[in-house]
Amino acid sequence: MSMPIFHMIAGAPDPVAPFSHAVEQDGWVFVTGQMPFTGTANDSPYPEGVEAQTRQVMENLRRVLAGCGLGFEHVLAARIFLTRFEEDYEKMNAVYAGYFAPGKRPARTCVGVTALARGARVEIDFVARRPTAGKA
Repeated sequence: MSMPIFHMIAGAPDPVAPFSHAVEQDGWVFVTGQMPFTGTANDSPYPEGVEAQTRQVMENLRRVLAGCGLGFEHVLAARIFLTRFEEDYEKMNAVYAGYFAPGKRPARTCVGVTALARGARVEIDFVARRPTAGKA
């Protein structure tokens, strides 16, 4: 087993607590849940509404994945947390679905929670896998 790599990605939002943007070991990349910050400061404003917040979270996740040399096609699992589950579930899904090719979507869990950091309505984290050399 290789030593873990702790990724801090330039251009991704600053963490809201003491953690890395992603941790990688043996090709597995665990991407920390992203908030809908519109800038890199962890006190940047959030966009209004769950659709805009979901888009921003996905773009922040794209930055972290890209900083690890990966993309959405490498994502195997996602966890989504919503503070207004009944109100936001379908709206979030409509945005989220556009980031993955039909038939190639990650395994997923989506849960309602009572609160998220800094008052966000949505947070998403990923587990990705780096391709093995010589394989797609």
